[in-house]
This record gives sequence, structure tokens and C-alpha cells, in this order.
Amino acid sequence: MQWMIISLFSGFFFSVDDLAGITDIEIHFLQIKFTAIGVYLDPAVVAHLDKFKGKSGSDLAEDDDFFDALISAPVDKIVRVVVIKEIKGSQYGVQLESAVRDRLAADDKYEDEEEAALEKLVEFFQANYFKKGSVITYTFPASSPIAEVVLTLEGKDESKFTVENANVAGEIKKWYLGGSRGVSPTTITSLANSLAAELAK
Repeated sequence: MQWMIISLFSGFFFSVDDLAGITDIEIHFLQIKFTAIGVYLDPAVVAHLDKFKGKSGSDLAEDDDFFDALISAPVDKIVRVVVIKEIKGSQYGVQLESAVRDRLAADDKYEDEEEAALEKLVEFFQANYFKKGSVITYTFPASSPIAEVVLTLEGKDESKFTVENANVAGEIKKWYLGGSRGVSPTTITSLANSLAAELAK
């Protein structure tokens, strides 16, 4: 399958400027970049975004309806998160858990099944230390509401985990691709600009 690559990197060698976005934290006016985010989409996604033709990247970046259409488009989507600054797996897992739990609770979708699924995902990340160059790959198949997670750490075999709870998997997708609700504004801007260019063809 060919992919529309919103960002491009190979293995552990990449330029941050080539990536779709970053997640960072500002401490006393010092911006620390923790991860770089790359997004890969099946090119068929463009056909599902046809009603947004003619809009500029800046308009799309502020249009949550556009990102809802992107998220719900029945095509495969891959999000690759590359670690720039070392972080404990437990820190990453707790941040993800907190964001997903709060969003599900706000939508009144946080039940025992979602809690259990999130706990298992946090446990998957918890025992690991993410060195610079570690990669977390989320695959969201078009044919299923699950999320497949692959963790690639230096010197270790790949670890795999499947998020089978559709509500949890859906919120993880929204966390990375969700417009104004997304974790990384730079990822959202890059997605909007790249897809605006595709829609203009």
C-alpha cells in the first residue's frame, strides 16, 4: 500500500524539521521538546475530505469538523511518536491515561471496561525507559475500531500491544489527530497544511 506521508523519517535518523509536529513543555520560558510526531495516511483519505476543498491550511487548522472528518474517514492511519528527550515509560503512560480518561469522562463514556483497557496500556509502557530515538507506533486500521501499538526501544525486540476497547482507541486517535483537542498544535498545523495542498490538486 502507498501512504501519504505527512512527515518523513527513517529509522532513528531524522531531522526534527521533517516531522509533522512535536509535544513539548515550557518550564520558566525554556521550551523542552519531548517527542516528534509523524503521521501517515492512506491517500484515499483525500476523497473523504472533498467538502473541504478550497480551504487554506490555516482555515483547516482551526476547523474541528475537518479533523472529525479526518478521524472518521475509513482509511488506515499511522501515528509514529519518536522520543527526542528521554522520558520514563510510566510518565508517558500516565500522561496518555490522564488525557484519554478525562475526555471519555467528559463524554460520559468512562466505564469499567475503559478503565481496565487504560490500565493495561499504562502497564505496557510502565516498565520501559524511553531513550532518545525510541519509537511508539500507533496503527488505526480502517477495518477495525482498535489501535495497535508497537514500541521500539534501542537494543530490544519490538513490544506489541492491542487496545481493543473502541472508546479508548478512538480517544488516542483524537489525542494525536483531533484539531483543537490534539496534544500537539504543530502536528495539527502540519496536517492541515499538507492536506490543504493535497485537496488543492
